[in-house]
Parts: sequence; C-alpha cells; structure tokens
Amino acid sequence: MHNRKRLNIELGRIKAEKYRDLPDTGIAVVLDNIRSAHNVGSAFRSSDSFKVDRIYLCGICAVPPSAEIHKSALGAEDSVPWEHWDDTAELVMHLKSEGYTVVSIEQAENSVMLQDFRPCEGSKYALVFGNEVAGVDQGVVDASDICVEIPQFGTKHSLNVSVAVGIVLWHCCPLIR
Repeated sequence: MHNRKRLNIELGRIKAEKYRDLPDTGIAVVLDNIRSAHNVGSAFRSSDSFKVDRIYLCGICAVPPSAEIHKSALGAEDSVPWEHWDDTAELVMHLKSEGYTVVSIEQAENSVMLQDFRPCEGSKYALVFGNEVAGVDQGVVDASDICVEIPQFGTKHSLNVSVAVGIVLWHCCPLIR
C-alpha cells in the first residue's frame, strides 16, 4: 500500500471569499477573555476547518488584524466572520435571545461529559471557551444552558484552550455536515 500525501491543490478547499457563502452550521464559538493571541489564532483555524458561522472575541481577546493571530490562524481570520464584545455575559444573553443554546466548556458541577453531549440537528449552539487560567467566567457559566466537560485522565486539570476548541468542534462535526 502506498500512502502518498495529497497536494494542497488536490484537497479541493474553497477560497476564503467563498467560505461565507456556504450554508450556516448553527455553530458559533465564543472566546471568553483569551489572553494569548496565538490561542485566538488557533481557534480561528479550527473554526474555519469545521465551518463555524462566527467567532465572538470577548473582553481582553486580541482581535484581527494581528501578526500573532495570523501566525497560527494562517489566514482563517479572513474567512471566519467575527465580532468583538466587551462583556461575555452580555453576549450570552444576546445569543440566547437569538435562539442559541449556550454551552460552556468547563469543569463544573452537573456538567455533561463530552461523549454524552448530543447536539440536535437544526439547533443553534454557542460554544463558550474560557481564559487559559481562570476558565469560563462563573457568571457566564451561570447563564449557560449546559456545561460540557472534556474527560481527562492525566495529572493536569485542563487542556490548552486551543486544543479544547478543536476537540469540541470535532465532536460537533456530525451536526456540521
């Protein structure tokens, strides 16, 4: 068996300007006070990969244009629509009024393990990812419809936020297709 790597031209990827013309998936990513521009850029790249409708950058998050975001986003900051909100809790209330189910990705009492989280086709989900040290703000957790936790088995109590974004979006991938 021969496993030749495919060339980029063979992958059939769309151009950034066509991305916004694709049908909505019903998935939004909310970054709650992410301090690292590289983590923001990585979230853009994963969001592009899974066709997220919009990224909301809240509080202290760096915003495009930014060399640090571009370094890890590799141009995804130009394809995925985004907005900046000063206050994540205010955004959460707005998204709820728009019909989104707000899902905080957080280790919390009564959280649902990721493997047990079953998004419903046709519903809209706002996935909230928190600060690298403090996680999702407690007020945002309180306002969320559900908390989803990524199971972990090692000595560390958390994953890098950019890794968590990729894991959760991959889990939601059947909904996105």
